[in-house]
Amino acid sequence: MPDQILTKEEIDALLSAMDSGEVDLEDEAKSESEVVDYNLTSQNVMLRDQFYALEEVYDKFATRFEASLSALLQRSMEVEFIFTEMVKYQECISAFSSPTSFTLFTMEPLIGSAMLAIEPRLVYSLIDCMFGGDGRPTERMREFTLIEQRMIRKFALEVLTNFQQAWETIDPINIVIKRAENKPDFVHLASPNELMVVIVFAVKGSGFSGNLHLCIPYLMLEPIKEKLSSKYLHGKNQEHTWIEQIEMLLQDTPVTIIAELGITTRSINDLLDLQVDDVLQLNTGPEDLITLTVDHVPKYLGFPGIIKGNRAVEIATLLQKNGGEN
Repeated sequence: MPDQILTKEEIDALLSAMDSGEVDLEDEAKSESEVVDYNLTSQNVMLRDQFYALEEVYDKFATRFEASLSALLQRSMEVEFIFTEMVKYQECISAFSSPTSFTLFTMEPLIGSAMLAIEPRLVYSLIDCMFGGDGRPTERMREFTLIEQRMIRKFALEVLTNFQQAWETIDPINIVIKRAENKPDFVHLASPNELMVVIVFAVKGSGFSGNLHLCIPYLMLEPIKEKLSSKYLHGKNQEHTWIEQIEMLLQDTPVTIIAELGITTRSINDLLDLQVDDVLQLNTGPEDLITLTVDHVPKYLGFPGIIKGNRAVEIATLLQKNGGEN
């Protein structure tokens, strides 16, 4: 466009300013790239998909423990799953006050230790109920007595027993209580930056309520995370569907059963000399067990005999896959 063309005088002035340094060729408005720290351990790697199977564990635990707790305290109780989150261990343990009931336990064959934490007011209310009280909450925080600690252990055992039974949905585990603590400073479960899966349940009674927390290190679940994914569960369910169909089809499949009366060894020359009415001596007699094969696979041992004029075999024992007897 004509109004955008520089005149000779303007071009000379611009060249002169460039030589004198009055004009900077670099873009002064160019902003520097901002560097943001990225901490891998702070990222929430617990995707809903990754631990999908645990949701079923939470539901089963809440149902089982509600019935178990109601029977233990002889009153109506409610147990409800609240939420689950993944936080660093330092953030997890610092959220609890002193005293708090901490129970450390293992989940064999998983490697490592997990933790059950029960809020102090809930502890006082539950112990009061165990001794026949109404569970009225108290505002005064104090250390747990020896008797209270024994009652807490009984309650923790009830929690973990139900949790172990609910976990059978994923894989059988054996929960073993290691020790109990009352102060957060004495609980050393993991390194400060290690990720923890924290599962919170609400326990409600008539006139009181409180939360209990199950804290499991992420590294503890790492070896079985494939079994916890929604993809694995869907594939597993599909596999069970096909297994049932195949089993139904196999029930009507014909097989050949052969009863071997005995075995003998002869040379080729002996076979060539065999004549009608010759007798071959076998390695078994009328009182010896004979082998029954199913499609040429040995499966049973039995006794030969006759029933209503028909030759028959009475099954005496089953054969194991390795050839032994059951």
